[in-house]
Amino acid sequence: MSLKQRLLGCAFLAIAANGAALAQASPAFPCKVVKFVVPYPPGGSSDMLARLMVPGLTQRLATTIVVENKSGAAGNIGTAAVATSNGDGCTWLLGNSTNVVISRNLYKLQRDPMEALVPVAEAATVPMVLYVNAQLPAKDVKQFIDYLRASPGKSFASPGSGTPHHLLGEQLKLDSKLELTHIPYRGSGPAIQDVLAGHVAFAFESTSSIVPHLAGDKVRALTTTGDKRSNALPGVPTMKELGYSNFVVTNWYGVFVPKGTPADLVNRLNVSIRETLKTPDVAEALAKLDSQNVGYDAPQYQRFVKKEGPLWESLVKETGAKVD
Repeated sequence: MSLKQRLLGCAFLAIAANGAALAQASPAFPCKVVKFVVPYPPGGSSDMLARLMVPGLTQRLATTIVVENKSGAAGNIGTAAVATSNGDGCTWLLGNSTNVVISRNLYKLQRDPMEALVPVAEAATVPMVLYVNAQLPAKDVKQFIDYLRASPGKSFASPGSGTPHHLLGEQLKLDSKLELTHIPYRGSGPAIQDVLAGHVAFAFESTSSIVPHLAGDKVRALTTTGDKRSNALPGVPTMKELGYSNFVVTNWYGVFVPKGTPADLVNRLNVSIRETLKTPDVAEALAKLDSQNVGYDAPQYQRFVKKEGPLWESLVKETGAKVD
């Protein structure tokens, strides 16, 4: 079991133990059963985040919440299932930047998630890390760019085409006028292992996934992509600090409902999610995942997601990124 899974597992137990009083104080949610769709397999970040929130939300909303893993097609199958559901508040999606705002630019989708879904609340916002194989002669970003220019044809890894990890690599390639080859993997684990082994030069990855590997001598973190420095890597500068203003990018997760869901239900769910995320056990688990949550109310989160759409659309067009 990974460190991430152990941390979240401990949080689940603590949340469940503290929930009984909330059930007495909260009025019933207008759904006897809520289907919480995770468009990826069990065990990943999206799945764990959904399950982390369920105990607190079950108590606050006084209803039954069932997590349903509906994976396939890079998250598009589960996303489409929610996008085409009734807007009655009984079907939720644990969405992320890939399946909500990026995939619409790379795949022919049944429904545009930006049009068919209503953003409810932020779940987690995690900065990305540019990390390299430690055998490369580069201690910082400038040295790394110089190395790549002098050694054209190097490859970079990602956990899949169309992910933020992939597009950040394409952005680096475009901005720095580099000759690079993208190698998509089936998930972060295999991508990380090939960078560790030196088969691939570098990759972008969420801080929570790469930090455990930095204690050894196989990989080196050069920079992060958040608006501020990572809590997990305070000694590593941000791309923004280094003059790359268009590299302020996070891998975010949030709760979404179908279009047509009443605004009062959206607002109530937003409040319940924010309260759940602030409970000590959940907050501790998120901090250990290096999440930099803002705490948006529903209208603020809707504006955030709306702003993200053109950003990623522009990045896909500028880089010419394709699904490999």
